[in-house]
Amino acid sequence: MTLHRFDVQDVPAMPWKNGGGVTREIVCMPPGAGMGDFDWRVSIAHIAGDGPFSAFPGIDRVITLLSGGGVHLLGDDGLVNHRLDTLLSPFAFAGEAAIHARLLAGDCHDFNLMTRRAVCSASLQVLRSACEWPVAAQGLLMAVQGSWRLEGPSTHTLLPQQGLWWSETDTPWRLCPQSPDAALLALNITH
Repeated sequence: MTLHRFDVQDVPAMPWKNGGGVTREIVCMPPGAGMGDFDWRVSIAHIAGDGPFSAFPGIDRVITLLSGGGVHLLGDDGLVNHRLDTLLSPFAFAGEAAIHARLLAGDCHDFNLMTRRAVCSASLQVLRSACEWPVAAQGLLMAVQGSWRLEGPSTHTLLPQQGLWWSETDTPWRLCPQSPDAALLALNITH
């Protein structure tokens, strides 16, 4: 089994593909893949100013507001016009869309999921109660609020901004919130 624990604060920040902001890349698969040839990628972006999103042709994107006032996403073609201002409410869009982001109330942090649509797809959910998470060969779990106990091949406790991701194994999980305000981002990747 390939299981990796992470704490977002320990992940180094790097510039966006277009240089317009910074991101903390949690996972990029397959190992060694770059911005042009990954199958799937998860990162936490810090948006500190208005500007364009990087273009990712052939990529399906899902963005989820983690903290801050959010952004207004507006596509050049008018097909995307979305206020990302509700915490933990995922929004999906095509990576090739020319998107401009305008901050709504100060800077923000966002969970970014990208999948190469010709290769794989993703299921992302925000969990707030105990559940049996479906088996998947690749996936990621990240605590956003409260603490969580993850029972699977091994048992883990996650605090906010901590998580784990796995690949190359069919891993079942029992996900148990440990506080009433708990929220967990749960992701499975299918090929």
